[in-house]
Amino acid sequence: MKADIHPDYHPITVVMTDGSKFTTRSTYGKAGDTLSLDIDPKSHPAWTGGNTTLVDRGGRVSRFNDKYAFLKKK
Repeated sequence: MKADIHPDYHPITVVMTDGSKFTTRSTYGKAGDTLSLDIDPKSHPAWTGGNTTLVDRGGRVSRFNDKYAFLKKK
């Protein structure tokens, strides 16, 4: 392997949507940075059975719903 081509791999803190935290190693940010998740396995419909709603960040869900409103059943 070539020397000095790999990104820095350091510990960071990950904050889940319910506020729980854990430490892992990543190439994200700098050593000691915090990564806050908007969606995680505790809140994503794929793992929760679809009982929760997604947070609309930046209007993406609203724009999608407006664009494809003609497909909704009445």
